[in-house]
Amino acid sequence: DPPTVKPETLRPFVARLRAFDLGCGNGATCNMLSECGFDAMGVDTSVSGVEHAQASFPNIRCEVGSAYDDLVARYGVFDLVVSLEVIEHCMEPRSFARTFLALIRPGGVGILSTPYHGYTKNLALAVTGKMDRHFTALWDGGHIKFFSIRTLNTLLRECGAKDVHFERVGRIPQLAKSMIAVVSSPRA
Repeated sequence: DPPTVKPETLRPFVARLRAFDLGCGNGATCNMLSECGFDAMGVDTSVSGVEHAQASFPNIRCEVGSAYDDLVARYGVFDLVVSLEVIEHCMEPRSFARTFLALIRPGGVGILSTPYHGYTKNLALAVTGKMDRHFTALWDGGHIKFFSIRTLNTLLRECGAKDVHFERVGRIPQLAKSMIAVVSSPRA
């Protein structure tokens, strides 16, 4: 098992740092960031998700909002911006990426995750006959964009990211469940 970091260990290092969760859902990530000492807040398009977040975690700030809104004008910029498993649901991933990057203050960090779709994983899905199930068009809502490391890297760099590092998580790297893009200092 990987080592566990207790929130109280991080508090002295993150005191007064601001964190933003773009697509905060039920507020669990905002709450975890808050427990680690960040001044954390988030937005989500789901009214019921935000209501659940507000009811479950009264010490955090979650509001209804979208990556297509001018969130920088509304909230400013942040030391840390996270967006976990959201971009694959967006019709306009460039607009989403521009907002994500704009929210990161100069010198800050962004963490974005999305399901991983590389050549070997897609080939394994095809060979095992699971392609239709995995990429089903019969799920209302669901994933509408599918990224590889190369396509997500291209998107982030087109939108202004300068330093992007990727990690694959879940399963072996070639069949990873998700990938995490860590964006450092997206703007000078």
